[in-house]
Amino acid sequence: MPQGAIGKKRNIFAAWLGLPIITLGIYGLVWWYKINRELRDFDNPQSKPTNSLLAFLPGGLIIIPPFVSIFQAGKRIRQAQISAGLQPTCSPGLGLFLGFIYGTYVLYYQSQLNKVWDSYPGATEGTIVPLRGAGAGAGAGAPQYMG
Repeated sequence: MPQGAIGKKRNIFAAWLGLPIITLGIYGLVWWYKINRELRDFDNPQSKPTNSLLAFLPGGLIIIPPFVSIFQAGKRIRQAQISAGLQPTCSPGLGLFLGFIYGTYVLYYQSQLNKVWDSYPGATEGTIVPLRGAGAGAGAGAPQYMG
């Protein structure tokens, strides 16, 4: 049975506004790298968190790469929900749209990720858990949900 590591449940408002203000925006980049690494460790070993971060810095100078990265992250969160045995509620399109509204995609994506981590009660960050949904471990070669 495929397995993955649980990521960190975060306060959505701290991730979106509080910590980025305190750190002058640096936490936003740290958060982006961390959630992409957690998604890789959970069910998508081919994912490259460093590439996701590079899409923002220096890719943001070209304007388009951050938005591609936001959309792709939404797809990975949706797949993680499926791998966790949850009904997929994360919409990459909505995440992309929220990227244009004060960066509120952070609120949305962290809340969607928290659903995945909460679906394993008692499991703490880094705990290895079984992937139990259809297409579990899709990053490892199983068919991915594309709906």
